[in-house]
Amino acid sequence: MRGAKSAKWVAIAAVVALSATACGGGSSDSGNDSKAAIDPNGKFSIEVGEPQNPLQPANTMESNGSIVTKALFTGLVDYDASGKIVMMNAQSVDSKDNKTFTVKLKPGWKFHDGTPVTAESYVKAWNWAAVPANKQTNSFWFSDIKGYSDVAPEKGKAKATEMSGLKVVDDNTFTITLNNALPYFVYKLGYEVFSPLPESFYKDPKAAGEKPVGNGPYKFVSWNHKKSIEVVRNDDYQGPNKAKNGGVVFKNYTNLETAYEDLKSGNVDVLRQLAPKDLPVYKTDLGDRAVDQSYSAIQSIAVAYYTKQWKDIDPKVIQGLSMAIDRNTITKTVLQGTREPATGWVAKGVLGYQPNAAGDVTTYNPTKAKALIKEGGGVPGNKISIQFNADGGHKEWVEAVCNSITKAVGVACTGDSKADFQADLNARDAHEVKSLYRSGWVLDYPFIANFIRDLFGTHSDGNQGGFSSKEIDTLIAQADAAPSLEASEKLYQQVEKALPNYMPSIPLWYYKVNAGYSEKVSGVKYAQDGDPILTGVQVKK
Repeated sequence: MRGAKSAKWVAIAAVVALSATACGGGSSDSGNDSKAAIDPNGKFSIEVGEPQNPLQPANTMESNGSIVTKALFTGLVDYDASGKIVMMNAQSVDSKDNKTFTVKLKPGWKFHDGTPVTAESYVKAWNWAAVPANKQTNSFWFSDIKGYSDVAPEKGKAKATEMSGLKVVDDNTFTITLNNALPYFVYKLGYEVFSPLPESFYKDPKAAGEKPVGNGPYKFVSWNHKKSIEVVRNDDYQGPNKAKNGGVVFKNYTNLETAYEDLKSGNVDVLRQLAPKDLPVYKTDLGDRAVDQSYSAIQSIAVAYYTKQWKDIDPKVIQGLSMAIDRNTITKTVLQGTREPATGWVAKGVLGYQPNAAGDVTTYNPTKAKALIKEGGGVPGNKISIQFNADGGHKEWVEAVCNSITKAVGVACTGDSKADFQADLNARDAHEVKSLYRSGWVLDYPFIANFIRDLFGTHSDGNQGGFSSKEIDTLIAQADAAPSLEASEKLYQQVEKALPNYMPSIPLWYYKVNAGYSEKVSGVKYAQDGDPILTGVQVKK
């Protein structure tokens, strides 16, 4: 990720197979090994890092936590690789005007504690997550719903504790009324922030984050912090993506090199990504167990606009720094051809992606880079640093980017390493980034707004660098107000083409999944968000 996903923050340097469904691939998995007998109750292990926050669905904005919460919770909808909505816990989500939606649930679903999943399970969970006092990192995702501003006002005291736009009709039906029509709202419902919660959650939310009770294909077993998280198959699960295995052990690793060595020796079964140093050899080492697939995520360098260095900077300076980065050479050498230079801010595979949206600001041109930096008044202090997490395999490319910038324009550049992804995210949340920071973002839903509004809107949870533009906010609002999904897509494409004039971040390259799995498992597929489809993995006897 890895580490982007309010899309998820990606923690790793390098990582969706568009032929597999994002909702788990339970019925579409054709990767079984017919020669090996399968143990339907067998468990397998997967490499992860320590989640930043408790395992609460609305409190997860990074991939280490998200992969676990997705295993434990199932929401209303998901989507397949073509972008088609797939009904999960919802029987239907209907609207005549893209403003008021009627949700009907599939009856008979239960939480892992045996209590029923009802309309109230959703409405109460969303209202709780929206309340600022509950400190959920993804609370802004509910801002489209009518009454959110009364619950979480920008200024002053709250006028309400529940959003007026949510109404329970009966046990299996509720309605959602938005502030304004939003043509892609059903897509947003696929993000885990919109999961339901059982009544037991509210007795002690903090404890529930340590021992979550969900409604998903797996049930929680244990969390040994910074070591492992274990889940077991939910045999009572009603969804279409039932697990083909007995459970999963999420093993914590502080560096990807160690994880790869463990994979080769059979001590871990599935990797999400590899360190740069192992990229030249992993296909030879693993053979047909090596994975090399594209997925919908992008690596960028974000600007800490709240710092003294960048607070009133001319965008030409950021344009110049972008043009001082030799993406082609870095992706071919340091990253061994496992990345593709980015030409815009929206990842491939997303509805609305367009090539060359950034114009020439992502093209290496030292002469123009120098001129732009000079025209913009120069880099304050003539030095920069790029913050990154040391456990994600980023050190090599950060050094390469710094060398490229220094060689091209004479700006001193250094890496600012944080011990792990949790420490990196905590520094971002606390506005402690000194200059620039590595930002990886993976889709939450396959629509262009997820890479623009959710990252660059002034009040969006994913906007951690403090970028703010009234013009961009206005353009986003216009795209959101479009009468159809197609019209909204076109307007968002115009927003993206305007971003080079503002430079909210510096796009680097599109991600790929470069990973592998052990001889113990088969049926390993990767979804559009880069995560392995856990429910489809089969364990050999």
